[in-house]
Amino acid sequence: MTRKDSSGQLGRMRRDWDQRARENARHYVATGKEQWTEEEFYQSGELLVDQQIRNDTTNIYQGKDPKSMKVLEIGCGAGRITRALAGLFGEVYAVDISEEMVRQARAALRGFPNAHIFHNNGRDLSVVRDHWWGRLGIGKPLQVDFAFSVIVFQHIPSRDVIENYVREVGRLLSPGGLFKFQVQGNPDVQEGVDSWIGASFTERQAREMAERCGFEMRYNHGAGDQYYWLWFFKRRE
Repeated sequence: MTRKDSSGQLGRMRRDWDQRARENARHYVATGKEQWTEEEFYQSGELLVDQQIRNDTTNIYQGKDPKSMKVLEIGCGAGRITRALAGLFGEVYAVDISEEMVRQARAALRGFPNAHIFHNNGRDLSVVRDHWWGRLGIGKPLQVDFAFSVIVFQHIPSRDVIENYVREVGRLLSPGGLFKFQVQGNPDVQEGVDSWIGASFTERQAREMAERCGFEMRYNHGAGDQYYWLWFFKRRE
């Protein structure tokens, strides 16, 4: 995909997700219900964090106290998962392509000073790096201990954009740290169709992406399914 093609696709994704956020953000973030109460919505985020993080502490914490850890979330939406992460970890950095989703997430995280929400360009994490340098000046670059993404990449209709995100996470993740994320694994979907059904990955494609981006794909679960989970551990120098 050329940069021009990517820019057009990202612009469409931004417009589509802004519209979805204005229409019914909670439903488009978690389509299990048409109307969520605030309590139900954020409780569903806690449940997902229980299932995917608190049940996987050996891979994620790696002996660290979670309150000492910095974590990164790709695609925070309206802050459903971000709130749960902020209650568990020391610092959370979260990005989303939709300005309206970011506005709602910041409102949801007002009581969590350890959560930092950014409107990004939909293809990299430069806004997070710029914030860190602007806050601290010259010194040690930001390094996160764990990165997470769920129900996000399954909506990105380009493997190139997804792979660039993986590469960008690798720039911020500490050596040996885990990027745990979910992609579309259904082989029947077509890349580049719209901003709802994302590009799919086979196990081989996922492993090859990990190798190109400096990761070891140690585990995977759900190949061939919409919810295909990948465990990418950053290779040590």
